[in-house]
Amino acid sequence: MSTATAILPRETVWKPKVNPWIIGVVVSLAAFMEVLDSSIANVALPHIAGNLGASNDESTWVLTSYLVANAIVLPISGFMVSLFGRKRFFMAAIAFFTVSSFLCGIAPSLAFLLLFRIMQGAFGGGLQPMAQAILADTFPPEKRGLAFALYGVTAVVGPVVGPTLGGWITDNYSWRWIFYINVPVGILALLLVQLLVEDPPYLARLKKGMAKFDYVGFSLLTVGVGALQVLLDKGQEDDWFGSRFIVTLSILAAAGLIALVVWEWRHKDPIVDVRLFKSFNFAITNVMFLMLGMALFSTTVLMPQLLQTLMGYTAEEAGLVLSVGAVAMLLLLPLVGQLTTRVQARFLIAVGWGLLAVSVYISARQVDLLISFGNASWLRVLQSVSLPFLFVPLTLAGYVGLPSEKTNSAAGLMNFMRNMGQSIGTSALTTVLARRGQFHQSILADYTASPRFQTAIQGLASQLHRAGLSLSAAQHQASDRLYNMVQAQAAALSYIDAYWLLAAAGAIMFLASFLLKPNDPRKGGNVSVH
Repeated sequence: MSTATAILPRETVWKPKVNPWIIGVVVSLAAFMEVLDSSIANVALPHIAGNLGASNDESTWVLTSYLVANAIVLPISGFMVSLFGRKRFFMAAIAFFTVSSFLCGIAPSLAFLLLFRIMQGAFGGGLQPMAQAILADTFPPEKRGLAFALYGVTAVVGPVVGPTLGGWITDNYSWRWIFYINVPVGILALLLVQLLVEDPPYLARLKKGMAKFDYVGFSLLTVGVGALQVLLDKGQEDDWFGSRFIVTLSILAAAGLIALVVWEWRHKDPIVDVRLFKSFNFAITNVMFLMLGMALFSTTVLMPQLLQTLMGYTAEEAGLVLSVGAVAMLLLLPLVGQLTTRVQARFLIAVGWGLLAVSVYISARQVDLLISFGNASWLRVLQSVSLPFLFVPLTLAGYVGLPSEKTNSAAGLMNFMRNMGQSIGTSALTTVLARRGQFHQSILADYTASPRFQTAIQGLASQLHRAGLSLSAAQHQASDRLYNMVQAQAAALSYIDAYWLLAAAGAIMFLASFLLKPNDPRKGGNVSVH
């Protein structure tokens, strides 16, 4: 806090010329555009593959390329601010993200689409942390909770809305329009940022020269994070360490990230400020942001995937289940923002993890192949209620004890950890469902040799024979139907296992919440004022 108290009085009372809430809406609009684009293409992959003459496996690189580029830029966004200035960097990110989106829409082949997606991911990586840092500087400390609640709408609701919106656009128009819709939004956001956003005076002291760019650190970051992201995205598909490709990526990721930490810790002007992790609150909240990313993705995907793959729901019907939860989050985010001015952030975080643990525990007990649309929607609401209690207070708690000069770097690392959590959550969830599904299928298969199972097959075959099938066809169809039922039950049990794991993780994080240092709710946290 010594750095914070050394700030000049004229900077301490700095206020933007424009109403902070107008600025908050503008920067959140830009961030929402990027968050939405990270998930909106998921459901369009089969259409993209068919239109561009690619296989389904090749089309998944449309997602991977974006995530890799995005993950590399996120942690260095604070350094980029020191080179170019925050407003200039933010505007450049918006402009090039918009141009890249248009290029993705007109891409004539998969190779060009992947190139433009890399550009889109790289420039999009600066939007989330810059929006968060601008909010931290624009609002006085006692109102930061409400400001982060506004930003939370983009980070929490975007991944929920993305797949549903992407599916609707693809079904009714063309997959290319999932990229074209960014163009008018990006142009509007760019003009509004130019008119309304300004840099606080303290940023002028942080500018460095291009000669100080940390080329070694950037190279290690690119190798380490890039290899890790591809490893997580392709691991289950390639059978993890049974694949030489995955083993090679694992070695590259471990070597690159370890060398990055060692290099950056000793470097005078690090491109990734790893020394921020010396702050206890910052370190703990970043672990929680990692878990939040995993929980956000897992709870968003588990229910609709179960409904679609095992119960025959359409993408639109499964999306409606998510929409109910999204409404609950939208209603709760402002309330949580208000609570941050009265209750310590660590207590709200504990409530969030506790609610998550309880909600997924209930889901583990309630989910089966007979669950109704209404029950599935209410379970999703229960899961969604916890997320606002995590995102907003975690952001506040992460800034406790950090000086103003570290705001941009801290925002970049927080968003990086949350995004990596989503990638880890994707990989872990895919692996758990596949491996546990195989396990339960092997257990249930033992019962197929029992007299009761064989009697059931014979009974069903008799019914099918009476319905008009030949005796041989009825026998085969009865066996197929009952074995499909066994596979569906095994898959359903794997989803229940995933919910149990989430409940255990939520309980651990609930206990860890009380390790966080307290903040002063009346002052918006024990953070420096600009």
